[in-house]
Amino acid sequence: MTHPPTDEADGQAADAAPVSAATVPVPTSAHAGPISHAIFRVARLHRMIAGQLLRRVGLYPGQELVMMQLWERGPQRQTDLVRLIDSDAATMTRTLQRLENAGFVRRSPSPTDKRAVIVEPTAASLALRREVERTWSDLEAAATGSLSADERITALDVLQRLEHSLAQSATALEE
Repeated sequence: MTHPPTDEADGQAADAAPVSAATVPVPTSAHAGPISHAIFRVARLHRMIAGQLLRRVGLYPGQELVMMQLWERGPQRQTDLVRLIDSDAATMTRTLQRLENAGFVRRSPSPTDKRAVIVEPTAASLALRREVERTWSDLEAAATGSLSADERITALDVLQRLEHSLAQSATALEE
């Protein structure tokens, strides 16, 4: 049995009705991190909309990312998908079980490594690809709204720099 995606922070359904950002007061304790607070709010809304759009094609958020990698790169070891998606093994296993039950992937033992599992997209998933691409385009339009082409380029540049900074911080914290 599948359940609606939840927000890990509070366990509420990820597709719950959003509250307008203009009406969400920023807690005083978050004033030291306004960008971090904004990232949290944007990510939450983005995931909620992604969930609503993906539900139309029978997927949950994150499953489309796995399928995109398989469509682009072909069959992959499950451990490689964990690395590509920046996931953990348990989450990837659950995701692949659901995708396999839906008929979108096939898992089989690696012929060269008895410990490895090879994951490949099925023919049924190829029809899904166009739907996922259309959904991803709709999600991009929802995210960028009325931004001009130049603003989109600037936003992408800033997001990539934020990601780089966060990745460096994550690496430093692991050491």
